[in-house]
Amino acid sequence: MSTFPIGAGDALVIIDVQPDFLPDGPLPVPRGDEVIAPIARVVARFDTVVATQDWHPPGHVSFASSHPGRKPFDTIDLYGAPQTLWPDHCVQGTPGARLCDGLPKADLDLILRKGTRLDSDSYSAFRENVGPDGHRHPTGLAGFLRERNVRRVFLCGLARDVCVRFSALDAAAADFATFVIDDATRAVHPQRRAETDRAFAEAGVTLVASDDLL
Repeated sequence: MSTFPIGAGDALVIIDVQPDFLPDGPLPVPRGDEVIAPIARVVARFDTVVATQDWHPPGHVSFASSHPGRKPFDTIDLYGAPQTLWPDHCVQGTPGARLCDGLPKADLDLILRKGTRLDSDSYSAFRENVGPDGHRHPTGLAGFLRERNVRRVFLCGLARDVCVRFSALDAAAADFATFVIDDATRAVHPQRRAETDRAFAEAGVTLVASDDLL
């Protein structure tokens, strides 16, 4: 029997499973390709399934190439908040920005594109990063889920320590019971797992395994 029976009030949110984040991509998440199989196993359990895409315009503010003298993984102050600079990735309309083969796209109820503004980033599926006006603007995902009477959110995808982490913390802050399907995530910096686990615990985010949902 499933440890976590899934019902109409539950949603699966698949974060940024895109070729540019796989091991051969420009911003590789170690073993990132391994998330596809467990996601494909659980997706049919959910009535509401959302997938996000990083979807950046060329010259995006998060790209190290947009900041002369800077290199990938440098951190800058952007609008009063820290911003990691990344290799160019998930540029709108490029093959690396599409959803990966192997994801069951026919089951998707919504594809949410984030990081679409030239001057601000968006790690979270629920809120953009701090923008030029000093605010983190909502993406509209929380409202979409509430309209579908979703109460519990199960997150998976890439990367555990960046976009999955920020999405989970924002889901919990929006009063959704929040779960991370741990074997369906991989991290940019797996050696920092304890830091991410601590952030999840402090926010009340629960770690589960894909087998718990089957």
